[in-house]
Amino acid sequence: MAGPRLILFAALAIVTVASVRADERRVVKNPHFGQVLFEFYQDNYFSALTRVMTEQQFTRLAPHAEEAELLRGGILLSYGAHQEAGRIFERLIAAGAGPATRDRAWFYLAKIRYQRGYIEQAEDAIARVEGALPGELEEERRLLHANLLMQRQQYQKAVDVLQRLPPRSDWAAYGRFNLGVALVRVGERESGVKLLEELGRARAPNEELAALKDKANVALAYAFLQDNQPARAKAYLQRVRLNGLLSNKALLGLGWADAALDSHERALVPWVELAHRNAVDAAVQESLLAVPYAYGKLGAYKQSLDSYEAALVTYAQESNRLDQAITAIREGKLVSNILRANPADEAGWFWRMQNPPDVPEARYLTQLLASHDFQEALKNYRDLRFLEGNLAHWSQQMQVYRDMVANRRQAYAERLPRVLSQERTLGLERLRTAAESRAGEIARIERESDSAALANDKERALLDRLERVQRALAGAPDADAAEKFRRYRGLLSWDLSVQYSERLWEAKKELRDVEGLLAQADQRRAALKQAQTEAPRGFEVFAQRIEALRANIERMRPAVAQAAHAQEQYLGELAADELSQQRERIAAYVTQARFAVAQIYDKAVRSEEARKE
Repeated sequence: MAGPRLILFAALAIVTVASVRADERRVVKNPHFGQVLFEFYQDNYFSALTRVMTEQQFTRLAPHAEEAELLRGGILLSYGAHQEAGRIFERLIAAGAGPATRDRAWFYLAKIRYQRGYIEQAEDAIARVEGALPGELEEERRLLHANLLMQRQQYQKAVDVLQRLPPRSDWAAYGRFNLGVALVRVGERESGVKLLEELGRARAPNEELAALKDKANVALAYAFLQDNQPARAKAYLQRVRLNGLLSNKALLGLGWADAALDSHERALVPWVELAHRNAVDAAVQESLLAVPYAYGKLGAYKQSLDSYEAALVTYAQESNRLDQAITAIREGKLVSNILRANPADEAGWFWRMQNPPDVPEARYLTQLLASHDFQEALKNYRDLRFLEGNLAHWSQQMQVYRDMVANRRQAYAERLPRVLSQERTLGLERLRTAAESRAGEIARIERESDSAALANDKERALLDRLERVQRALAGAPDADAAEKFRRYRGLLSWDLSVQYSERLWEAKKELRDVEGLLAQADQRRAALKQAQTEAPRGFEVFAQRIEALRANIERMRPAVAQAAHAQEQYLGELAADELSQQRERIAAYVTQARFAVAQIYDKAVRSEEARKE
């Protein structure tokens, strides 16, 4: 049987094929959606829901936007939020979702609504399924439809729906059982008995159907016992397995069927077997009275008296244990123990208790713990406790965020004076003036082709030396020296002329670099000025948002805690009421046993008096 997440995934058409194998590989083209699916497949449904809503807020789920919205609706549905899920499905359908997606969405919406007891809304949803669903989903849909019809007491229509189920379908067997019982209860006995008889004789290839078969036979047997037809009831009871879940009830009924036929010796066989079983079971407790009753009918008064007295001892022990169990339940231990034994905080509405808690009181609550009402109430409690813990976590996180903002605000306040001081020491205006002067100089050099102005240090030293030589020659002319001077100066002028273009380009490049750095410095100065205005405002905005979220969380925490406490009390009352009923039943058995003992003693006294006379 597919796991809850795969059922949910298929139902919401997260995949686009009609049926999906568990190992089928899908291509996820968006890493954000992949993270959502990772949480989902880890059974972290609340985290998956939170993440998908976050990614939707930032529109980061394309091309999986429709699938993500379907998944959101499905997770909300799994948590029982069927109204919001219904609105999501309606929007997607209106936007043009495919028929397969639409039909599966409405089916699962109908299923959750039915489980929650919203019959009219479930009928509305199931009526919107237009096509056949894939595989077993179609059989389950028909069963759900039939159950809704039976809620309206439209039994013939329910029969028509169920008759279209494959005869070997597991869902058909459950449907026929429910319908058979309902027909018997409303007076259509013949039709109901026929359905249950067919089920009671059917082959049971697995434990589920074997248990259902036992249930059908026991239901028929007790109906005929009440109708004073013990022989027919006995025939049904003899089909029930000796070690099944209903074997105790079957053994008890079998004994009463024999007793009704005045076969009290035969009645002792199933009753004695039953009396040696676990006294927690109601049928076993009743058998403790039935055994001495049969002995009394057979005239074995000594054995009858011994059996009644043994029954009183057992009843006293069970009554004491029930008192202790009720005390433990009222102290709130049962529900917390159940959650510890079944950890799955984010499992959603498909979660069910699998492991009964290992506590004494649980042994008296098997039927209650397995009941639909208790399971649904337990889911609500589990979700409330999870939300309570989640809110507590985020309450702590809000304090962390407040500290982060405070630390950044303090760091900003400490760093700003240093940054402003560094900015002032840079002397940007002086540097800008120097750059402008350099730009004017380069323009003059280019305009006048002044190659000497671009000479390097060595060349400038040579120019200075030639200048001194020229002044010396002017005071003392020397033809040879003047010729040498002319040649050296010409050679240097030639070198400067050859290097002129390259050096002019480099000078312009250096100027552009300086101007770029000055522009960046201006931008940083503007950013710094803007930051002086916006940073405090940003800190305040974050602080206000954090405070608003913190206040919202703190408003929700008491409400959630109160709801969780009320739900815990409700669960405790359900359990305590169940145990109180068991205690009252035992008290009634004690009264019957004591009265029977008194009758035996009275009969013995009268017999002795009659003998003496």
